[in-house]
Amino acid sequence: MVREINLNHICKIEGHAHLTLRIEKDKVKECCLKASEGARFFEALVLGRKIEDIQEIVSRICGICSCSHSVASVQGLEEALGINPSPKQKFIREILLLGERIRSHATHLYFMSLPDYLGASSALTLKKQDKGKVNDALKVITLGNKVVEEFGGRDMHPFLKINEDSPHGDFSNILIHLKESKPVILKTIKLFSSLHYQKLERKSEYLSLKEEGMYANISGRVASQEETFIDDDYKTHLTENIKEYATSKFVLHKDKPYSAGAIARISNNSEQLDPESKRQLSFVLKELDLKLPFVNPYYNLVCQALEILNATNRIIELLESPPAHEESSRLEIKAGVGVSAVEAPRGTLFHEYKINGKGEIEYCNIITPTAQNLNMMEVDITSLVDNLLRQKASQKKIVNQIEKLIRAYDPCFSCSTHFLEVEWI
Repeated sequence: MVREINLNHICKIEGHAHLTLRIEKDKVKECCLKASEGARFFEALVLGRKIEDIQEIVSRICGICSCSHSVASVQGLEEALGINPSPKQKFIREILLLGERIRSHATHLYFMSLPDYLGASSALTLKKQDKGKVNDALKVITLGNKVVEEFGGRDMHPFLKINEDSPHGDFSNILIHLKESKPVILKTIKLFSSLHYQKLERKSEYLSLKEEGMYANISGRVASQEETFIDDDYKTHLTENIKEYATSKFVLHKDKPYSAGAIARISNNSEQLDPESKRQLSFVLKELDLKLPFVNPYYNLVCQALEILNATNRIIELLESPPAHEESSRLEIKAGVGVSAVEAPRGTLFHEYKINGKGEIEYCNIITPTAQNLNMMEVDITSLVDNLLRQKASQKKIVNQIEKLIRAYDPCFSCSTHFLEVEWI
């Protein structure tokens, strides 16, 4: 018997996607995860534009990850111009990324994924005893927003210019807010470590930035279990492919699927976590009887909860020892090529620019984390459904677990409010 499963509207993700599974003799023969958003052509939109316009344009690629796109673009352009950012600039940029990570992870954990595990269709329909979790979510999200607004000038699409420092001095209020949020963040780790996750074990190569002595965020070498390389060489190691059924690109490392995001960063950089986050990770591994690297993609949720704590502690560390003011390098327009890789909430983000002697963009290439995760998502969905078919699981359970798995990856396609519709043939 041949049948097809179509998930037309996958809800509670950052975007719109469609999944088609072709099943023959109770085994998945074809898995197609389609990004259903329209092509937006940002890489073409910046061509011919002056370098001072680029950050404002590319930050609009994603409202959720506007800080990550801003930092990656500015750093890529600075490299093309031969500018070394000052300690103060690095300080501001890392805090922006960490604030964004806090609010993004909290939003995903509490509003996208948690309802799945509490028997609710959304956070609005949680049972009375679970309503307090919404307040916890809002506290953590507000924390992230305050950090981004303080250092980016607004809580969405920050003001961030090439080779320019923003004036900051008194961090006392934001420090108080960070420290007061710790109990809720610890509660978040405990909550997401206590949920029942579908068993799904597989080996995946994990790719993330890695830096000696610190949990990499805005710099470092690109690392996996197999190799490390500098971001400038990303095209030698990563291959972007087009599949006829999707508008998004699919990325391979050495012609193999891989994973990015919180689960990759924790698996690759556990020794670089701050002491408190490291203790929490050890507790989680012991409680759940797990070892690193993680082999179940659902545990990306636990890793995101741990990263909220690590990001909070890192911001506290930075604010308690801010760098002294230092004169920025002189901005001189010239031709050049620059690449920057930073850690966005969902994984490593690459921006590449080629600038001509007039300071205009001649080439732009952007690789987003979701594009890097898509191949592995298809592999995991196939394994999951094969396992459930062997267990004679109901159609309802199969669909439910597919949705949970897709949401565990925290994919970002484009805005979507549709509920999942499934057609069984």
